[in-house]
Amino acid sequence: MSAKVIVWTDYVSPYAFVAKAGAYALEAAFQIELDWRPYTLDIAGFVGSVEARDAHRWRKVRYSYMDARRQAVRQGLILKGPRKVYRARAMNTGLLYARHHNVFRAYHDRAFELFWQREIDPEDPAAVATLLADVGAPSGFEAFLAGVGGAEHDRLRAEAEESGVFGVPTFVFEGELFWGGDRIDMLARCLEERGVPRRQSASAA
Repeated sequence: MSAKVIVWTDYVSPYAFVAKAGAYALEAAFQIELDWRPYTLDIAGFVGSVEARDAHRWRKVRYSYMDARRQAVRQGLILKGPRKVYRARAMNTGLLYARHHNVFRAYHDRAFELFWQREIDPEDPAAVATLLADVGAPSGFEAFLAGVGGAEHDRLRAEAEESGVFGVPTFVFEGELFWGGDRIDMLARCLEERGVPRRQSASAA
């Protein structure tokens, strides 16, 4: 039986974007199941609204994108700075819909790709519904978002905060939090120390 690692993510986080490949590699190396969950960021609360940012916060924002872009380039990814501060509740709820309809990986990869190429509005339910259809999900997303899906998203966000989550990507294993893609190696050591087996193909390599 595989161990479970929860991964909290948000499509408008550059660090969640560049950590995705590392998360996939961790799952390929260890007998774990990644339980991907949305944590919709309050970006304005974290770094201030565009109008209210002082010089210090602007330096922080510029550095964050520069740093994430360096990592994206190494992975052959395109990362363009967003045109505005988004709250991606619709696109993040799409993650739940994709999981329910067994198209998670295709949706997850494409949603990140489109957003960071500035080709989709993550707040637009119709745009998210089109993306879901493109990766093979059935119609019905907008009703899902307005009903049980939106409620599930909000419940999960509250659950994340109750468990100590404040940013993404955050990995949770046996109640222990690891924030950031640069903590994946630390999480791997934790898995080894707690006796989680490596997959045979990974061990053979």
